[in-house]
Amino acid sequence: MRAVVTGAASGIGRAVARRFAADAAARGEQAELVLVDRAADGLAAVADELGAGASTVVVDLARTDSGEVVAAAARERFDGLDAVISNAGVVTAYALNELSEEEYERTFAINTRATWLLAKATYPLLREAKGALVATASLASIMPVPPMGAYSASKAALVMIVSQLAYEWGPDGIRCNCVSPGMTHTGLTEGSYSDPELKAERGAKVPLQRIGTAEDIAAVIAFLAGPDASYVTGVNVYVDGGLSTVLMPAIRGITPA
Repeated sequence: MRAVVTGAASGIGRAVARRFAADAAARGEQAELVLVDRAADGLAAVADELGAGASTVVVDLARTDSGEVVAAAARERFDGLDAVISNAGVVTAYALNELSEEEYERTFAINTRATWLLAKATYPLLREAKGALVATASLASIMPVPPMGAYSASKAALVMIVSQLAYEWGPDGIRCNCVSPGMTHTGLTEGSYSDPELKAERGAKVPLQRIGTAEDIAAVIAFLAGPDASYVTGVNVYVDGGLSTVLMPAIRGITPA
């Protein structure tokens, strides 16, 4: 597996890098990974853990040249890319009437534009290998999540960008898909889920009765990036323990039209 993974210093990105490495080792191979994040120390720690097959690129994906920076590092190592995992994201928690233009622009720059720029820059490598792009969206891409209007909108836009890429790049043999996590315990959400009582309360609202883990999401990303999903493209997979099914049942007293 030759792959780029963004947001690899922690959370879902780190879990994906570990999953790729473990899956390759189980086949008697070594995963060749370009790990991307702006957190240099965390990124170095993950690369050290994974060993010689991992290299790092420290870059802020809000930069307009970030895609080319990452693609240049990938070209130095690979003549083709089996997978690009566009996972890095930022959460902006402001009501829309309080959201600044600067926060809006940064949210879209990282959550939406960065995937497009990365995809565009790595397209020749993906085409050569008939590889796969997998982007991490969110359940917020299909429903409002107060007070995260910019985040929800940016993830909805991301899903459509990836769907468009799937259509345009299908003839080149490139598959493009999204995963949409529901409530997931990562470093980004540690402030909420470090409280066992709150974690249990929220988990009880999920049909599978628990909060998701980074490893839950990484398993689905690994599937979509790999050969077992060779006929899957243009989809947004909800990895949410069934949370997306609970809205209508929660509204009692509805009668069929």
